[in-house]
Amino acid sequence: MKKLVIVQTVVPDYRKDIFSYLKEELGDRFKLYSGSAYFEKSITTDKSIAFIKPISNYFFFNRKFLFQFGMWNEVFKNNVMVLEMNPRILSNWLILIIRKLVLKKTVVWGHAWPRGGSKSKSDVVRQLMRKLGDEIIVYTKTQAKELGLKMPNKIINAAPNALYFKKDMATSFNSEKINHIIYVGRLSKPKKAFFLVKAFHKILDNIPSNTNLIIVGEGEEKSLIENYVNEYKINDRVLIKGHVSNIETLKQFYSESLFSVSPGYVGLSITQSFSFGVPMIISKNENHSPEIEASQDGINSLFFDTDNESSLSETIVEVYNHKSKWIAKREEICLFCKNTYSTEAMGQTFLNILK
Repeated sequence: MKKLVIVQTVVPDYRKDIFSYLKEELGDRFKLYSGSAYFEKSITTDKSIAFIKPISNYFFFNRKFLFQFGMWNEVFKNNVMVLEMNPRILSNWLILIIRKLVLKKTVVWGHAWPRGGSKSKSDVVRQLMRKLGDEIIVYTKTQAKELGLKMPNKIINAAPNALYFKKDMATSFNSEKINHIIYVGRLSKPKKAFFLVKAFHKILDNIPSNTNLIIVGEGEEKSLIENYVNEYKINDRVLIKGHVSNIETLKQFYSESLFSVSPGYVGLSITQSFSFGVPMIISKNENHSPEIEASQDGINSLFFDTDNESSLSETIVEVYNHKSKWIAKREEICLFCKNTYSTEAMGQTFLNILK
């Protein structure tokens, strides 16, 4: 029987569940190859995933491009190979061309469009990569539909980005303990965590005194945030936790949070938040990742005017004025995520390409 062979630039801790699920389902019929670090150096492979077959990442031109070594013995085998749909990985181009010539099934997996969107000039290059793949896996059903209009004869599947198994998704309803605001993500300029800290600081007198801002993540703006928090002596209200991957610790943080916030563009943190029944406050006009399709204004999300500190502050104050209403929505939010963004749902797409 054919094996499923997936090649990754890096396998961060948030990918552990999906690849563990595939390993459990397929056993020796699943192979996972990965390098140790991404184009962005801070994103690294989770060393606790024992079944990863390490390969070498060679970056060049200031880490703009990548060539990988260590998985080439798989290229001519009659298995299903899944490659990242990233034109900057030059070795993937060569593998796609070779496997196309020798009639071996290869699937490309990633964002349907470049960061600039479907009308970006660079989509010409991505389109060529899409054509070389026998099938395509994208991150959302919306992207699958959009891409299907452009490539009606191509097999396109959606594997909505998931972080957790259904059994790990749970929420809390204890109003007395649900007091905080939480941010989970990189502490980088595009994610705007520092902007959130300043907006939160502005409204300390307008929200309950037991409300804290929990910051989970690492990045180049961490020291900037720490210096600001120290300067204004709000260490007891802004809690900087660093990177946290342990699900029980994260579950505890979310269980005590009324809302999460995405002050910059939305990424995987939106489905993480919904996994625990926690709604999200989102910046309105950002170049969001595909996961934004999970948001439903007024149901599991609220939006504020992008880069408008007052708008964000007012939105935070508003949710505390309707605290019981949002707590009542937590079970519905969690259930929606279980049905749509679970590891099991994501994994089934990969199992299906072996059929």
